Amino acid sequence: MQAILKFRRPFFGTQPEYLHPPYGSTVRRAPGEPLVLLPHTLSETTGPVFGVDRVRDSDADLTRQHRAAPVGERIIVSGRVLDTNGKPLAHTLVEIWQANAAGRYQHKNDQHDAPLDPNFTGAGRTVTDGEGRYRFLTIKPGAYPWHNHFNAWRPAHIHFSLFGQAFASRLVTQMYFPGDPLLPFDPIFNCTADEKARHRMISSFDWELASHDYALGFRFDIVLRGPDATPMER
Repeated sequence: MQAILKFRRPFFGTQPEYLHPPYGSTVRRAPGEPLVLLPHTLSETTGPVFGVDRVRDSDADLTRQHRAAPVGERIIVSGRVLDTNGKPLAHTLVEIWQANAAGRYQHKNDQHDAPLDPNFTGAGRTVTDGEGRYRFLTIKPGAYPWHNHFNAWRPAHIHFSLFGQAFASRLVTQMYFPGDPLLPFDPIFNCTADEKARHRMISSFDWELASHDYALGFRFDIVLRGPDATPMER
């Protein structure tokens, strides 16, 4: 019988808390009783898996999904997906979604008084290569109000979803941008108590990724577990 892999629980304060009162919706959805930790089963480490044949190279370019180019600052977002020991994770499905340059999502529930961009859907996907690398070409998202408290604005961010070799292994996080003045005031970013862990959600500006006369580059490496793990949404 195949041995069940066991995962070490995250270090205290390095992952977002279920209850963080400044983030209003956690008050309504946080567990009211202590959690019951269930033992891992094969479903955490085996299939079903997604079909990589359905992911096209063009899916990673969010600037060419429509007839014309979207409005906004073009950026390249790239990095590696790594395990606890720094080993690259190949063939990992990486998906992103984001607001447009004006800070609005192309979704019926987003009624922010900002223009929609008919040439920007705001979603893309790719599969990591043999060295765990991924790369997206997109538009830098804008900040937007979110009504959590008076004059609440979310800093610019990109949502990331990662699928490993099992359907139950999906992880979700957010990537932020360096120097954003809204970060100290954002309850979602500050759900992670450990300051060093919080800053692992901030990308780094990278000249080597920039494309001459075309796009700036930002590096965002994602570590899935261990002491250097990227904070993930619960």
